[in-house]
Formats: sequence, structure tokens, C-alpha cells
Amino acid sequence: MNRHSHAVEPVTRPRRAALKISLTIGGFIATAATASVLLVSAVARRVVTPATKRAQETVVTSLDPRAATITLVRNPDTELPGKYGLWFGPDGRYLKLGPILSQNASTVTRALLNDRDELDGLPSSGPATFSGWFYSRPDELGLPWSEEIVQTEVGPAPAWLFPAEPESERWVIAVHGRGTTRSECLRAVPVLHESGCTALLISYRNDGDAPPSSDGLYGLGDTEWQDVEAALEFAATHGAKTVVLMGWSMGGVISLQAALRAERADLVSGLILESAVVDWGSVLDYQADAGRIPIAVRRAAIAAISNGWGRALTGQHTAVNFPALNMVDRADELTIPMLVLHSDDDGFVPADGARRLAEKRSDLATFVPFSTARHTKLWNFDPDRWNQSIREWLAEH
Repeated sequence: MNRHSHAVEPVTRPRRAALKISLTIGGFIATAATASVLLVSAVARRVVTPATKRAQETVVTSLDPRAATITLVRNPDTELPGKYGLWFGPDGRYLKLGPILSQNASTVTRALLNDRDELDGLPSSGPATFSGWFYSRPDELGLPWSEEIVQTEVGPAPAWLFPAEPESERWVIAVHGRGTTRSECLRAVPVLHESGCTALLISYRNDGDAPPSSDGLYGLGDTEWQDVEAALEFAATHGAKTVVLMGWSMGGVISLQAALRAERADLVSGLILESAVVDWGSVLDYQADAGRIPIAVRRAAIAAISNGWGRALTGQHTAVNFPALNMVDRADELTIPMLVLHSDDDGFVPADGARRLAEKRSDLATFVPFSTARHTKLWNFDPDRWNQSIREWLAEH
């Protein structure tokens, strides 16, 4: 053998076993890391991705068109007193639910308020989606209205305009919440009309009515406020001198951002916040707890949404500035009156943030607490109190 050559040491059985263990551990670590990244990506995308279809969270067990009754599986929404809506059937027909007629431990039977011909052809049972809208079309209100277009940064966004009678320079711009459309705001139009306000119900990027943004994802209020800014410009050019912004759920944080960041914020004379997000941190923690998402995963998901490095995980073109959206921390920057309406058992957006905001700005905020009404269903549960609160606040301010 050449004296410069080296003999190859044979792989002994113990070394071979150690190598297998090492490779196995390395494989587990790589697999776990990949799974963690995928989980963080999935959670982050869920936060910023608009839903493409309605979640069917209840079931119709029977529908009787002749008796105009419907029986639903009982859950915290279907057992609520008041008037609601329901998407049901293969064509997604919108039904109007009236008072509870009977109930037991597992089901609730309610009156149907639709005309008989609107119930024809519906199945007798099947999955359904519960709704707080009640009204779904502007013509249902029996008030003058028109279809308008607001020119936004992302393109023409449709809006419904309900003019005051007589004509008024005081407007309310209504901003719907996440995963819904301007139909959500129709419940407010009668009391706004009665109070002498012109009401503009707008759409905004990625809501299914307005054009999508370049990435097709929510900015959680950090980008959508620009569409409210366009609506303020529309209102100004059509005679508005003062504007109240009214937002439901995510529409609340959008309205707050517009009041602080829009060039035409000088027009904004007040805010009405209904079941509003005022601090995404507490909301996302609440929902993560409900979904049993580990703390490390939720923190990583928020970091991905709020930093440029997370774009590969989320698909966002622009990171979300969560500190800018925390209106509890930024409460001192607010300068206009606010009416804050929230249910203590919201079930989606905890009332804690709204209460803290109202307490920090007790000089500006009127807080009206509800109970039992859950998320964005305050009007449905107690329309008299809801309307009275808005009517009195508008009269005072």
C-alpha cells in the first residue's frame, strides 16, 4: 500500500445506529420546522384573506312555507330574540326571521317574515348562514335612494345614497365590517333619515362589491381607510359640510383611521362605532384563544402580517401597521365626539377595547353597553334602544 494513502475505517454497528438516530432527529426537526412555518402561514393568511363563501354555521331542520315557520339547530345566534336574516337553499336565498315561536334544548322555531312566493321551491332542511342584516336590499326601506359610484384609488366603488328630506348638509358615511357588504348598514338608514342626515353606504376594496386591491387581501383598516377618504371627497362635492363616520366591526377601525389620516378629515364631525374593532391585538388574541391556537404560533402570525419579511407567508404587498390601528393607545389623538355601542357578550370582538377607549376619552365618548346582543346584532336585539341612542346622540352633536 502507498504510504501516503489512508485506509477507510469500517462503519461499525454502533456508529451505524448513531448515524441513523442523527438522521432521524434531523428529519424530525426539519419536518417540525416546515410544519410550523405552514401553520404560521395558514393562521396569518386566515386573518387577512377575504372569505370567498359564507360559513354555514347552523342547520335548518324543517321549513313550513304554509305556516311561515322555520326550525333551526339551536346556537348562541339562532336563540337570540329579535329580527334577523338567513341565507338558505342552493340559490342562497335570503330569508327574514321573526320572533321565536317555540324552542327546546336543541332547536328554535321562528316566524318567517317573507312573502309566500319568496319561500317557494326551498328545501325543507339543510345548512344555512345566520345574519344580522335583516334588510338585504335598499328598496326594502321604502325611502328614496340611488346607486352611486365613489372613485377610489383601486377603482370605482359602488355606494347607496339615501338623501335627507329636506336636503341636508349633514351626512353619515356608513362603513360595513369584515366579510360582509354595505347591506349590513341598511338597518341604520331609517333613524339616520329621521334625524335629517343624508346616508352614504359605501363599499371598499376586497369586499366583493368594490374592486380588489393589488394583493386581494385585507389591510385590517390600514389601507381601507383610503376608500373612506374617497367617500368623504364624494360627500364634499355633493354638498356635505359635516360628516359622521359610522362603522361596524372592522368598519369601526377603518372609520377611526379615516378620521385621523384622511386629507378631508376636517369634514368629520363625529364617529358612531358599533361592535367596533379598536385594538386588533386584543381581538386576535381573543379569537386565537377560542381557536386554541398556540401563543407562539399566533405571535409569529402577527409578526408575519406586520413585517415585510412575512410577505412570502401571507401574500400581502404591504405590511399591516398594528400600532397605528391600536386606537386605545392612540386615544389621545382623537378630537371628535364618539358614540360607542357594544355588547358585553359580543363573541367575536370583545367589548374590553371599546370600554377602555370610552374610559380614556370620557370627554368625547358616549358608551352605550348592551348584553346578550352578540356581534353587530345590537339593532336586531333591541332596535328601540339602539335607535334612541343614535337619535339622541345625533341631536346633541
